[in-house]
Order: sequence, then C-alpha cells, then structure tokens
Amino acid sequence: MFTAHTIESAPPASRRFMTATQGHLGYLPAATARWAASPQLLDGFGKLTALFDATTLDPVAREVLIMTVATRNGCHLCVAMHTARLTTLGAGSALIAALRGGPDQSLANPRLEAVRVFTLRVLDSAGDVGEKALAAFLALGYTHQNALEVVLGIGAYTMSTLANRLTGAPVDPQLSQFA
Repeated sequence: MFTAHTIESAPPASRRFMTATQGHLGYLPAATARWAASPQLLDGFGKLTALFDATTLDPVAREVLIMTVATRNGCHLCVAMHTARLTTLGAGSALIAALRGGPDQSLANPRLEAVRVFTLRVLDSAGDVGEKALAAFLALGYTHQNALEVVLGIGAYTMSTLANRLTGAPVDPQLSQFA
C-alpha cells in the first residue's frame, strides 16, 4: 500500500509540485499524494506534460491520445480525469463515449481517428509503425513533428497510467461524476 502523503508529510522535494497542483486544481489529487513518494516521478511527469501541452497537436487531439493510452492501460483514474478535460473542451458526448469504449471503438472524426489509430500503432509496434501507418497519419494533415509528439504523449501518459495503477490511486470525489 502506498502512503497518501499530505504536503506536510511528503518528502521535501515533492512539496513544491504538490502545492502547485493543489493551487491549480483546488484540491490535492489522490494520485499526486501517492506519487509524492518519488519526487523524481512528480517532477518528470510535470515536465513531460508541460512539454506535451506545448506541442502542435491541438488540445482535443492530445486528449484523444491520452484517453487511448488510459483505456489501453486500464487506468480508471485517467479515464475519469480526461473525460472531465474533454467535457471542459466541449468535446461531444459521442466522441467521449467512443474514447471511453476502448481501443476497439472508432471515432467519427477522421483526424481524431488518425491520432487514435497512430497512437495504438506506435504502442503495438514499439515505434516501428511502418511506412503505411505513417503515411496514413500524414495523409490526414499531420506532420513528422506530430508523429514524434505522439511518442512524447505516449511516454508521459504511460508513466501516469502505470503509476496510478501501481499505487492504487482512487478517483477523487471531484471527478466521481466522470468515473
């Protein structure tokens, strides 16, 4: 069982991230409280997500990637958290339902479906997607830069989904309606 740290009980190197997260969200997520056992994990995730958020992929495309990783890795917490984010972004209920349905669900929007399919292909092939899969992704207006940004997003959100599952982080009450 992982300890759910408070800001006061956490290792000193974790406190800055925890304080910032609490200030940003208005509460300290259970996942952050458990991850606090590793200041490096908190710091690494914070840096990677900031880099991913600064990519040229639009916010909904980034969320498609995150939900694809979350459902593939079975992270109930990430699914709830990013359902809330998609709702905030104004994503339609059909898109959200399809993403929550897992890797076997297709998305109606061809560009978003390309992100979903390419993400799964990168994961399934350990990056060796082949020319056909890359060409299909590029054919929908994405770039080589976007393809590499997908790898960045997979790295960041594989880290979080695995850490959430390892620590047994529950869905926070603030996200329960999205669970």
